[in-house]
Amino acid sequence: MAKLRESRILEVSLETQDEPARRAYQGRRLRETVAHAFAHAPRTRASLEAAGVQPSEVASLDALARIPITRKDDLSALDAANLPFGGLLAVPVGKLQRIFMSPGPIYDPQGAGDDYWRFRHAFAAAGFREGDVVQNSASYHLTPLGFMLDAALRSLGCVVIPAGVGQTELQIRLAADVGATGYVGTPSFLHTLLTKAREAKRPLGIEAAFVTAEMLPESLRAELEQDFSVRVLQGYGTADLGLLAYECPEKGGMHLHPECIVELLDLETGKPSTPGQPGEVVATVFDEAYPLLRFATGDLSALASPSPCPCGRTAPKLTGLLGRVGDAVKVKGMFIRGAQIDAAMRGFPEVARWQAVVEREGHQDQLSYLVETAAPVPDEAAFRARLGDALRESAKVRGEVRLVAAGTLSPTAKRIDDRRVWK
Repeated sequence: MAKLRESRILEVSLETQDEPARRAYQGRRLRETVAHAFAHAPRTRASLEAAGVQPSEVASLDALARIPITRKDDLSALDAANLPFGGLLAVPVGKLQRIFMSPGPIYDPQGAGDDYWRFRHAFAAAGFREGDVVQNSASYHLTPLGFMLDAALRSLGCVVIPAGVGQTELQIRLAADVGATGYVGTPSFLHTLLTKAREAKRPLGIEAAFVTAEMLPESLRAELEQDFSVRVLQGYGTADLGLLAYECPEKGGMHLHPECIVELLDLETGKPSTPGQPGEVVATVFDEAYPLLRFATGDLSALASPSPCPCGRTAPKLTGLLGRVGDAVKVKGMFIRGAQIDAAMRGFPEVARWQAVVEREGHQDQLSYLVETAAPVPDEAAFRARLGDALRESAKVRGEVRLVAAGTLSPTAKRIDDRRVWK
């Protein structure tokens, strides 16, 4: 790791603002964004009018709570009722760079700009610099993560290898042949690459990694840093909002991104949570194309206790992700939802009851479907294969179908049972 530059380059005007300056900046951007969304996004205008809110009344952050919340879990229905973006898009479709389809389905737009999703701050903090060769192992297929990371890296002047997901042996060869020194993607796949490269006696020269889309257990980070000498920092965002928080080299939580507003709201009262108290992540982004206002992600987190960070960044920190509201669970970097699974199961009249089970084996997620059938099926192997294909098509994640005896699953059992333990 001797070659790795120190990550001390800050966006001084934003990342080191004091609290009054940050509130003033965010208040001004909020006013502009609300006015633009009211004028150009029909669904947002209708929502604000139903709440009796005019853009002129949102003059500062003090008025933020007057804006109605839009929930991520409602996006699929909103999109279906008003294709393709549920009335939330605020520019003509022809002005977009790309359109993605996330599981749901949910249609996600990419607006103008070379770092549309705001990952550049995080990559600078992680030590990526102009001329670095970085392997991007996030998906480029229909979902936006690959492009999110790619655009920010190129805006910093990095050379990007658009590796995508899977094909481990090919990715090892590619990274070794071209001398990749950086990695972006999920932490579990980084571990797989490094481990298999070592076993093949072809160690990689990766020095810095930015990981996202999965939980990063400290045990996995310690193994990556101590056994493979890779400095690993993480970030948190969503396909709809882009990056919301990211680690600096001091770690100890993720700084909130200076170019968005993040609230942590108590699940019972809807009021802001105090530091250390869990709350739902609700975010507002200053986006001309897709100005999501008070967008409830369904993710649970908490704010760290306020204290100065030695890195010089002044934004508050999230302690990390603590779980989800509802039954959506992220598996292998993709969300699976009970409704998606149920839709696939309804195509098979043999299925009487089901449960999806998520477990952790080593540093890899394992998904299985426990299925009770109304009567014995004549060819179990063929039935499991057909059902498995349908579930993969619906949920976009491969899982193993297991037939279990009638009565195994309780009528009140969770549709998705997440049994993973993060250490």
